[in-house]
Amino acid sequence: MNPKLENLLPSDLDGHVDHIGVAVADLQAGIALYRDLLGLELERTEEVPQENVQVAFLKLDRSGGRGHLELLAPMGEGGNIAAFIAKRGPGLHHVAMAVPDIAAAMERCRAAGIRLLDDKPRPGAGGKQIVFLHPKDCGGVLVEMCAPGDG
Repeated sequence: MNPKLENLLPSDLDGHVDHIGVAVADLQAGIALYRDLLGLELERTEEVPQENVQVAFLKLDRSGGRGHLELLAPMGEGGNIAAFIAKRGPGLHHVAMAVPDIAAAMERCRAAGIRLLDDKPRPGAGGKQIVFLHPKDCGGVLVEMCAPGDG
């Protein structure tokens, strides 16, 4: 394992993958695939205007587990998801890890030499605070850390 990544996340990590983000060109078509054909339960949809994206959260575990599949569809031509789809096409976008204290997690990443794509936490779906880690420092994977919002 890359020494940079060893013990990257804080020891008080909430202990689960919060969600797996999948970029889709059409949110309703994505929902039809994952809910109607593959049987995942749709929990909610929402818009995140500051990111120019519509999202749908589908439960990965019907027995009460916390993990979700997050479908991300651009609301227009601007924004990171529209750019991602234009460059790479639809597909796996990121893996999000739950952290109880996002500031502490950010500091720990900085101390480990992991570059952050965000200087400070920003609002994400579901009222969470989010920060992304540079994929070049995470084995080619875009990693999101997310924590409960401030209220």
